[in-house]
Amino acid sequence: MKIDYYVEDSPLGVVAARAARARTIGFDGIFTADIAHDPFLRVMAAASAAPGIEVGTSVAVAFARSPMVVAQTAWDLASFTGGRFLLGLGTQVKPHIERRFSMSWGRPVERMAEFIGALRAIWASWQNGTPLRFRGEHYSFTLMTPFFDPGPIAHPEVPVHIAGVGPRMSRLAGEMCDGYHVHPFHTVRYLREVTLPAMGDGAGAAGRSIDRELASSVMVVTGRDESQIEVARQGIRQQIAFYASTPAYCRVLDAHGWDFGPALAALARRGRWERMVDLIPDEVVAEVAVEAPVDRLGSAIRARYEGVVDRVGCYPAGGVLASITDEEWDTILAQVRG
Repeated sequence: MKIDYYVEDSPLGVVAARAARARTIGFDGIFTADIAHDPFLRVMAAASAAPGIEVGTSVAVAFARSPMVVAQTAWDLASFTGGRFLLGLGTQVKPHIERRFSMSWGRPVERMAEFIGALRAIWASWQNGTPLRFRGEHYSFTLMTPFFDPGPIAHPEVPVHIAGVGPRMSRLAGEMCDGYHVHPFHTVRYLREVTLPAMGDGAGAAGRSIDRELASSVMVVTGRDESQIEVARQGIRQQIAFYASTPAYCRVLDAHGWDFGPALAALARRGRWERMVDLIPDEVVAEVAVEAPVDRLGSAIRARYEGVVDRVGCYPAGGVLASITDEEWDTILAQVRG
């Protein structure tokens, strides 16, 4: 099981410094998400500061961008990193696509499949010189002149992962992707009962191996003493309340019979964020997050996720994680790797 470093949503200068430290400590990869800063610029900063390490987007919002633009960026990053770039894509949700990005929304699973197909058609055109003839319901690409063709690269097989929660996106990951980036709001039970079977169904339908890479950041409750652990627990409780108030993540609640989703959504609509945490009991925190003191955190992560995911990292929610020393990280990494 690989262990990755997830860069917080920080400016580029901070990303470079943290990536260099992650490489020195010995993390296997560095991932960044599409939140308030451009994820591809952050990947480039990480790759420049930590050469030789795998880098990628845990999620870049696909529907906010043209497949041609993403294809070009990923091609350059794959070339620059010597084939160590992993492209992670996600759909986001309808309000953000339509109101934050002013882009169109509809049939997200089918559209994501088409987006990935378009990427691979574009890359094949650049690598092999084949005419670009991709026509779909949502995207059409039929023009590629030599002036705009970047040409072949040494590592043209760019791994494409998608991020998601529900069974249909999990099935798509098994059907046509190289991996699946699980949302941090999950449980191992949900992965075993929903995510992995759906990926297997997709792989079987496409006649592919079911051995797709499964990656995730995981929420952790940790500290050096009980007071720090309780502060971390309260922070994770807030994260769980935020995610569980969103209908997109209701399937995780349903898998466990947790019925507080509608109440959380009602409080969120009224802006009562401070009251939402009171609806998340300790047993839910323990099911979603890995709880352990810093000196046993890696062992706890391994005990929960060994044989379930292929690569794992700590969800960058701040708290004591930001103050973990290099020596403590050495212990965590060694425990995760067994």
